[in-house]
Amino acid sequence: MATVGFSEPRSVVIVGAGLGGTATAIRLLQFAREPLRVVVVERRPEYRSAGVAYHPAGNHWHHVFNIQAGRMSMFREDVDDFIDWANNEADRADWPPEWSGITFTESGPAPRRIYADYLAARLAGAAREAAKGVTLVEADGEVVDLEIGGGRVGVVVESLSGSPGRTVLQADHVVLATGLEERDLPFAAGVKDHPAFVRHPYSKDGIERITSTRRDAVVAIVGTLLSAYDSASLLLRRGHTGTIHMISRSGLTLRTYPSDHRHHVLDLPAPRLHADAYEGRDELVRRVTSEWQRACDIVARDHPAVPRAVVTERVAKSWEPFLPEALARVPSSDLRALLDGYGSLLATLRVNAVAYITHFVDAALESGRPIVRTTGKVTEIVGTTSGGLRLTVSGPSPTRTIEADLVISNFGRETDYAQVGSPLWKNLLRKGIAVRHGRTGRGVEVDASGGLLGPCGVPVAPISVVGCPREGDEIVRHGRMGAFAFNLAAIKNHSVGVAAAVLRSLESCFDDTSPADASAFPRLIDLDVRRMAARRRRDREAWTVRFEECLHSVRDGRVTDRALRRAVNTAATTKLNDLSVTPRDLRSLLGLDEPREAD
Repeated sequence: MATVGFSEPRSVVIVGAGLGGTATAIRLLQFAREPLRVVVVERRPEYRSAGVAYHPAGNHWHHVFNIQAGRMSMFREDVDDFIDWANNEADRADWPPEWSGITFTESGPAPRRIYADYLAARLAGAAREAAKGVTLVEADGEVVDLEIGGGRVGVVVESLSGSPGRTVLQADHVVLATGLEERDLPFAAGVKDHPAFVRHPYSKDGIERITSTRRDAVVAIVGTLLSAYDSASLLLRRGHTGTIHMISRSGLTLRTYPSDHRHHVLDLPAPRLHADAYEGRDELVRRVTSEWQRACDIVARDHPAVPRAVVTERVAKSWEPFLPEALARVPSSDLRALLDGYGSLLATLRVNAVAYITHFVDAALESGRPIVRTTGKVTEIVGTTSGGLRLTVSGPSPTRTIEADLVISNFGRETDYAQVGSPLWKNLLRKGIAVRHGRTGRGVEVDASGGLLGPCGVPVAPISVVGCPREGDEIVRHGRMGAFAFNLAAIKNHSVGVAAAVLRSLESCFDDTSPADASAFPRLIDLDVRRMAARRRRDREAWTVRFEECLHSVRDGRVTDRALRRAVNTAATTKLNDLSVTPRDLRSLLGLDEPREAD
């Protein structure tokens, strides 16, 4: 087993090159002021700068973002960046006619598969504009283990960039951006290789099998939310006439955003979710239901311009600051049960979908075309003598069977990291480097900056986490509810917070031995925000000069420059990640639209 060490500069290894890994690499390249090697390792080359959500081979041109194109910028402080890239920079030579001539708008749709090109372009730009000595290395291979020792981390990689055997990369810090973990499907264990069973609809093979299905075939889709709509819409857009069964335990479906929808945060009264003492699950559900209706009524009365379709989204967002205190009173067993029981409902209340996704399915339902929605749990799928599949569905109605020529099952994300099949996560939990999130059973334990925590609640090694593994922490720390499968907003915040925290631990200009209060130095915080938000090297260097001049003018000897820099950078990071406002409002709040040139 070969060992590769980086003596100088210091190195950060990012495990996973999907959205989370790419976004974090971009922020490291953007924020770093001292020599640094950023190594991004991806086990599936086709997922680079994309992951399962956006890679072109697994996303048909009809698969669009479930939210508006104007919310897809990876930079919270530059809300129009994705639209500007798509309209002015993207290479459209191979785009189909439906998209090649379109002008993308803030409220309109955009195909998911082009996001990989966008992220790749922004990663390349960040590497070009990085400070001297800050470099990017992209490598292929599967990270299967981490070895802790001497204050560093050995990253064990299988088949690193085609080399046989195992290689160990020595890193000063590791960022885990492993994305979705696939759930076992015991009800389909006997048909996972059956030609009529599509286990991975977001794959090249899955797309080909869906689009080559006979138009009069009977299709069963396990699920009724975004992934199910993607598959059903794909069939209907090519003129499918056969019956399409859509099956889920909740029976919930997507609602449609208004055509002119813009994200907004309302200031609503705090929900009254608890008495002096916790009174049990049923009472909590009763209180939530009552307060939810009260909040919806307030929106209707005080904000009549808000369309009915997005009232619940507005309420859910406004509740986020108040939920951590309320959830802290709920016993862990009850909290896990509530999340399991109401997870799908929370997802549909928190996020809708653009009309491009919902139109064909809703139109088919309204016109009486053969789409059948079934509420119930799929308990078994077996093959039939005719070459198809038979599904057994149990639920509120008597158990029934459905025979289909094709069954499409959504990927079934595993949220319990004690059950994941990944060699890396199995090893991390076995060694006590990571632990399952105790309160929710979803994801793993991390600190406020995304640092991975061990069994005693303290970091075992310099390891941070972005994306789905932080789901449980996001729920109890920030009150974020809803689907985490494609949660761009959370990942954008993670990338900023983790990159900044990693650099505060590695760069010599920071010191954590002496506490400092940055609140008395708003000008310093403002300058650091501008430095971090700047995408061109010369702008960052100019803001840095101004920052250092201001720092020298305000220091009073009671605190070191390095300690003050740390406190100021922490405050600047918090401002960039302000969850109480929309990204567009954030940019205005930070003053980034003001014509103030750094140089």
